[in-house]
Amino acid sequence: MNQQITTPHGVIDIRPAQETDYQTYRELRLEALRNHPEAFGADYAANAEQPMTFWTERLRSLGSNNMIYFAVHNEALVGMGGIYRGNSQKTQHSATIVSVYVQPEWRGLKIAEGLVFRCIEWGRTQRAAIVKLTVSATNTTAIRVYSRCGFAVYGIEPQTICLDGIMYDGLLMSRHIV
Repeated sequence: MNQQITTPHGVIDIRPAQETDYQTYRELRLEALRNHPEAFGADYAANAEQPMTFWTERLRSLGSNNMIYFAVHNEALVGMGGIYRGNSQKTQHSATIVSVYVQPEWRGLKIAEGLVFRCIEWGRTQRAAIVKLTVSATNTTAIRVYSRCGFAVYGIEPQTICLDGIMYDGLLMSRHIV
């Protein structure tokens, strides 16, 4: 079931990724990595070199342990967010949100919150008790989004990302969902 968000720019559908999204998913992911390299552990150049089969397989492999949601306006992807759950009996109670990104012209319209809440709801359906994430300590906008979604900081991971000789700490945030 899709969730809808009404914005001044039109209605946004938040829906699960589909295999047929592979090309636009690639474009959106590369945009995120290029425009905000300090916010993602993945590297733009390495991802840009990946063949299309890499992108189709990422979407094909979604299942009971991971999901990607897209924010869609008039069939164009304007945002994304992913979540995965622990694989083992000992870790399946915990899920992690990753790769949240909204295109600049769509920010400030609660789309990121919509993506995060969809990820949280997926975690609930998978019987996760807690959802965690890591966000760059310099990304105050994202920190505010996650705080509005009920996440609280529980620690700092020093030097999570090194980009052009600059070290970025990661704030570890969590939210109990049961």
